Amino acid sequence: MYNKASAAGASLRSMEALAGGLSPVHRLHPAAKLFVTVLYIGLTVSFPKYSLSALAVMALYPVVLFQLSGLRLGECFYKMRYLLPLLLAVGIANPFLDRAPLLRLGSVTLTGGVVSMLTLMCKGVFALQASYLLMATTKLEALCAALRRLHVPSLLVSLLLLTYRYISVLLEQAALLSDAYALRAPEQRGVHFRAWGSFLGQLLLRSMDRATALYESMQLRGYTGEFSYTASAPFRLRDGLFLLGAGALLILARCYDLPVCLGRLLVGL
Repeated sequence: MYNKASAAGASLRSMEALAGGLSPVHRLHPAAKLFVTVLYIGLTVSFPKYSLSALAVMALYPVVLFQLSGLRLGECFYKMRYLLPLLLAVGIANPFLDRAPLLRLGSVTLTGGVVSMLTLMCKGVFALQASYLLMATTKLEALCAALRRLHVPSLLVSLLLLTYRYISVLLEQAALLSDAYALRAPEQRGVHFRAWGSFLGQLLLRSMDRATALYESMQLRGYTGEFSYTASAPFRLRDGLFLLGAGALLILARCYDLPVCLGRLLVGL
């Protein structure tokens, strides 16, 4: 019997399993990956709306990291399948608002609205891929510990960690209650609206009990709002090289239209 809550919980656990890999990208320091990811997203969204050729170079960052980490690009799109339609819908009205010719590819003329729409779509897809790479190659505890080392307030970091943990608890209890309800009403699809109140009340009470036990277990492991129980990985030379090298290349790609520069160089030769 298919259970949506159980499937969502399995998806969260699969992300945690991916984050426990041993690839070169997984072994990088979380702070370095976090900084480069934020820089990449910030530079990507800062491109002008008609800079489609310059923006295309930014696709190299997720492509290279997908190869080095052993992750599959198709799995990324599958897990983010509910967000992709929203990303692709961004700027969909631009072709009707901006009809001035901008580019000519053979016999095809692209208007400014089409170019700006494609640029917005690429920005969203690239940012989505970078976020997925960060979460799929970094455990949440290590990421939160890196945030604390960067002096992000403890309250915000704890809120992020506990929200993530309690979502899994909520999904687990929702799956149990859904299965129990389905066994009592096998001919009924979903939960009848007359049972919504008691169902949500039971879900809240069971989740609170389970969350309390989870928080107590975290305290027994030494959690006090900090992350002393998590082994703090040292910042090695490879992490610094990744941070400086990737940051410099991304800034270079933002400051210069590399495809145009390369085309002029080839024409000059």
